[in-house]
Amino acid sequence: MANSSFHYPSILHMEFTPVVDIVEDNETNSTTGERNLLGCVQIRIPQELFLALGLISLVENILVVLAIIRNRNLHSPMYYFICCLAVSDMLVSVSNVVETIVMLLTDHGLLDVHPGMLRHLDNVIDVMICSSVVSSLSFLCTIAADRYITIFYALRYHSIMTSQRAVVIIVLVWLVSIISSILFIVHDTDHAVIVCLITFFFTTLVFNAVLYLHMFILAHVHSRRITAFHKSRRPSTSMKGAITLTILLGVFIVCWGPFFLHLILTLACPTSPFCNCFFRNFNLFLILIICNSLIDPLIYAYRSRELRKTLQEMLVCSFCFSTCA
Repeated sequence: MANSSFHYPSILHMEFTPVVDIVEDNETNSTTGERNLLGCVQIRIPQELFLALGLISLVENILVVLAIIRNRNLHSPMYYFICCLAVSDMLVSVSNVVETIVMLLTDHGLLDVHPGMLRHLDNVIDVMICSSVVSSLSFLCTIAADRYITIFYALRYHSIMTSQRAVVIIVLVWLVSIISSILFIVHDTDHAVIVCLITFFFTTLVFNAVLYLHMFILAHVHSRRITAFHKSRRPSTSMKGAITLTILLGVFIVCWGPFFLHLILTLACPTSPFCNCFFRNFNLFLILIICNSLIDPLIYAYRSRELRKTLQEMLVCSFCFSTCA
């Protein structure tokens, strides 16, 4: 991640001299805001906060994955995709925890690592972060498409979205994410890498926006038909799923948006004083990314009664086991 004191923000090794100078000044253990001569506010974030949020997020996403594996009622394509989204969030958490621990040990003189080893660690973390970005966006699109099929092709859903096809989609997404991430890191100094990421980000946002707009224009009528057919006033599962994934997408945009804006500004105005003020809070953008990984499991649990029930059972069993031991 980018809260490192021994190298520039590791995400994509964005080597822009003005930004490097700024980030080198952004390492401290204070959470207070500071102003430079230009009047820029710089929010300083302690490494311990990165570690704490990373650990919480890691535990939450592990619980989501275990709950989906444990409960057979959750063995459906949509929850397979949600499980993969949780794994994508775990990549962010693991990379953050590993790098923060290395930094803390290095800063306190408890670990002496060769610069070459740090570079290799940096590359591995970059691949994990980039894979998380690509896979998260891909699975958000996949889940949106799955909900679209559920709403508008309800009678044919199980023949269109089979478990075998879901597995094939999952494998393809991870292969593309990992391969593209490795290529991005190999060509880390090429501006085309950042352009590709930005283009992919906005392409997926447009795809999801169009899909959700179509869903919510017609889903109300469709939901009323299903409700009348089953003589029930409860909202349809497909509509609830669409709302859940809309919330997930909104949280993703809020948490990842500043980071992608950072990428855009590094290309558009790397030497502008205004952009430099924005660059000074890069660590804050990373905290938002970690918060996305932390918030997603809470959305799953809140929106899905079955998943919430399974998580509660797991926590109770874990508490009882630790008490008895």
